[in-house]
Amino acid sequence: MLTVRKAGERGHASHGWLDSWHTFSFADYHDPREMGFGALRVINDDKVEPGQGFGMHGHRDMEIITYVLEGALEHKDSMGNGSIIRPGNVQCMSAGTGVRHSEFNPSREERVHLLQIWIEPRITGVKPGYEEKQFGTAEKNGQLRLIASPDGREGSVTIHQDAHVYASVLDGKGAVAHRLATGRRAYVHVARGAVKVNGVELEGGDGAKIAEESEIEFSGAKQAELLLFDLP
Repeated sequence: MLTVRKAGERGHASHGWLDSWHTFSFADYHDPREMGFGALRVINDDKVEPGQGFGMHGHRDMEIITYVLEGALEHKDSMGNGSIIRPGNVQCMSAGTGVRHSEFNPSREERVHLLQIWIEPRITGVKPGYEEKQFGTAEKNGQLRLIASPDGREGSVTIHQDAHVYASVLDGKGAVAHRLATGRRAYVHVARGAVKVNGVELEGGDGAKIAEESEIEFSGAKQAELLLFDLP
């Protein structure tokens, strides 16, 4: 069963410096039907204006993944980490017992476009942690590249949940498939372009909840970039 969530149906917040679309309930946007999907709690599609950003603020007991699509994002946190995240970088912060961080667009000219993802951990109260890995376009082109997993395999970042996150860049030259184990479900978020998911066309910003399926097939892509979440 595939349930489509169209881009325009998401929650929307425009703050001048920030244009944000919320797949699931977040901040002032609340929809009791959209409180997450399994352990996947947040997908925020954010565009931050030059010289603007999120000031220092705190989190606890959440796996926070940042995926930059365009521009650059400057990260600082209370663990002493600091970096500039660019397209291809995947940042993962395990908030655990508590962490504070800021995310800022250091450019004077261009916006930064990013996805911020929250996954609920299977255990709470862990020591906060930080990882950042690079996954170039070549690694994602025409295939599903594992970028986050519970065991860090294949060079992915490690999260405290039995969830597997894949990224892919597809140009329509062939179909790509992913098998779902019995009892597992999935969420697909199309970051840009267009692609058919089990025959249903999704465009940039669209998503789909997938349950009671054994396989997910991506075909007919038009310069698509997407994330796939394989969830318990």
